[in-house]
Amino acid sequence: MPTKVLVPLLGEGVEEVTIVAWLKAEGDVVDEFEGLLEVETDKVVTEIPSPADGVLLQILEAEEEKSVSVGTLLAWIGEAGETVPDGDETPEEDKPAPVVEEAVPVPEPVPSTSVVDAAPIGRDSALGFISPVVAKIAAENNIDLQNVSGTGRGGRITKADVLAYESKPKAASVSSAAPASTLKGGTILPMTSVRRSIAKHMVESRRTSPHVTTVMEVDFSGVMAHRKANKEAFARDGVKLTFTPYFVAATVTALKAFPIANSSWRDDGIVLHKDINIGMATSLGEDGLIVPVIKNAERLSLLGLAQTVNDLAERARTKKLKPEEVRDGTFSITNHGVSGSLFAMPIINQPQVAILGVGAIQKRVVVVSDANGNDMIAIRPMVYLTLTFDHRVLDGAVADYFLGEVVGRLEGSW
Repeated sequence: MPTKVLVPLLGEGVEEVTIVAWLKAEGDVVDEFEGLLEVETDKVVTEIPSPADGVLLQILEAEEEKSVSVGTLLAWIGEAGETVPDGDETPEEDKPAPVVEEAVPVPEPVPSTSVVDAAPIGRDSALGFISPVVAKIAAENNIDLQNVSGTGRGGRITKADVLAYESKPKAASVSSAAPASTLKGGTILPMTSVRRSIAKHMVESRRTSPHVTTVMEVDFSGVMAHRKANKEAFARDGVKLTFTPYFVAATVTALKAFPIANSSWRDDGIVLHKDINIGMATSLGEDGLIVPVIKNAERLSLLGLAQTVNDLAERARTKKLKPEEVRDGTFSITNHGVSGSLFAMPIINQPQVAILGVGAIQKRVVVVSDANGNDMIAIRPMVYLTLTFDHRVLDGAVADYFLGEVVGRLEGSW
């Protein structure tokens, strides 16, 4: 009897997934626990391993932008030439369990990426994601994928696209390089699911709460001096000391002083969160943006924060985040200064009530006072900080006090 491949339960509250890419084609030999396909949930793409050794006899759900429920029958694995049972419906008794029939142990899904369309088994800088199946067909048929028009998510080239290209007469193949849609004087770029998700979330956030932004600046001399004095010691512990842990530590101090900023709005009242879970916006370049969460940041030392920041950032960029690692944030930080921006007005990550924006470190001429209170002109590394907040929850004065606490902690002793 062939083995069923079902949509696994990937986490609490996850009821549906979207198929991103099949890593194997029908007829391919697969080993147990070998990557079989990739699915997306919560902007995290996870690799689903094969539940058994054998041949991928039949794929029932293709790569396309539609949701499939947990327990849905995706494919059959069995011996070469083995007959697949009629029908693709999964009996109800099979659906509550995570992945496959009770007789077959369910391997743990292997997290493979942190953002939609960002789990390349093969990636070309111009073509984007290229699945192994597509690459194999193209190589066997000497097809230049630059000439193939992709109809998958974000313009990705699918198996159907490359097979359709191969079946066309050579003379007609030139037209396949044309964009999917054009306008007079321009081109319509296909909307990736990550861009669509970001757009929806941002619009909903602005509609949900009144956004107000306050700006302060911080003298970063103390932080830079501390980092310079301690980065080698951190490195001996295998930790790269960046500036991010300092911002997280300062934010934790401010959230403890003003717990109203670590809350969420509800119609029946304001929810004060016990834990401080800091989301750190992480850019993946052309692959989009994701916000891994530092859980229980209030329990971590600067070393612990640095370790966690290193780990989450690395796994975000190497496509190994788990779905639960981008959930349950209570406050967010976005360091837009890494691209040279001085200050910005970020959008609140709902249902949180505030987000801290960190600008670029820039040496500027400022007026400072000496020990005797005499003013003088000096050059200092300065950073603009912005706090965008939900005015339903935070008043301007409280928001300023909060941001002032962040500034004071950063300028204080470490």
